[in-house]
Amino acid sequence: MPKYLFQWSYTSGAWAALVKNPENRIEVVRKVIENLGGKLECAYITFGDYDGMAVMEMPDNVSVAAFAISTASGGSLKNIKTTTLMSFEEAIDAMKKAGGSGYTSLGN
Repeated sequence: MPKYLFQWSYTSGAWAALVKNPENRIEVVRKVIENLGGKLECAYITFGDYDGMAVMEMPDNVSVAAFAISTASGGSLKNIKTTTLMSFEEAIDAMKKAGGSGYTSLGN
């Protein structure tokens, strides 16, 4: 099953709600992922451009898009970013396939 990195930032209102009532939201997120046919691999709170990240397996792009849309629609998140993840083995397969694609650069 394809893996995806999901990164998010909370709105100031979401942070205010969490400060007032600290809560581990990951179980809510896990249920959403599972309802869409996926599996949560790991999740962390982060520092920097994003407040958190999760790695999940999802059946397909439509399912991960549904996850992103559903979480964004709640209004607690901003700066949402979803990145497809590839294993090194998949990347090597892609490199081999690219080598036989017949593409030539400009000027060659």
